[in-house]
Amino acid sequence: MTTTEWIDSHCHVFDERMEHGADAALDAARDAGVTGFVVIGTDRDTSIQAIDLASRRADTWATVGLHPHDAHLGVDTIEDLVTSPRVIAIGECGLDFHYDNSPRDIQRDAFARQIALAKENDLTLVIHTREAWNDTFDVLDAEGIPPHTVIHCFTGGPEEARKCLDRGAFLSFSGVVTFKNAQPTRDAALLCPADRLIVETDAPYLAPVPHRGRTNEPAFVAVVGQAIADLRGVSAQTLSESSRHATLLAFPRMAS
Repeated sequence: MTTTEWIDSHCHVFDERMEHGADAALDAARDAGVTGFVVIGTDRDTSIQAIDLASRRADTWATVGLHPHDAHLGVDTIEDLVTSPRVIAIGECGLDFHYDNSPRDIQRDAFARQIALAKENDLTLVIHTREAWNDTFDVLDAEGIPPHTVIHCFTGGPEEARKCLDRGAFLSFSGVVTFKNAQPTRDAALLCPADRLIVETDAPYLAPVPHRGRTNEPAFVAVVGQAIADLRGVSAQTLSESSRHATLLAFPRMAS
């Protein structure tokens, strides 16, 4: 019998790699003890899909966002979606200087506009940052960080973690914490206060060990949680309770 209940704070369930579809993936995760899901929008189409899914599932909430890869499409393509009652956050948005699929100045502008959207609508901000920590902090400091901000799939080390925490952000850890080359991220997970630490899969990406190489699934958030519990020297039950509490603090609209 499952004694832990998890929330997957970040998953992409409309990807074609979800072989049996979004509902089947979430239903399988429920059987594994996952009782809540934040389904992520990265452009207009996925934001609409997330809203539609959340509108018919009591265990699911949606975000509306424009990923930095798609920043060139314009934030105006998603602005009309933010008022849906099942939308709890703006994002994922931010900066990705690894791929540079959109020009960096356009990424910065789209990020700044989505920070403003989050503040204007009293929504959580979900941030994607890759090889862009300094610029991410610069934009946040210039625009003013929203009261509820999540650094999704945190992959920095202790220095970046402290800078995020000093700004009031929550850190969301994925299966990356199980990777051999991710000791700095494990160190960050160890120092993060329990009430600022949440867990995610980022499914279908970044499946945790021992599932690495497979399509990631929301059900695997329990594997992520167990790995962090082991790292911190607490039980899975304790980590599941603290991460659920932190998730509700990070996404207060989930409780409304």
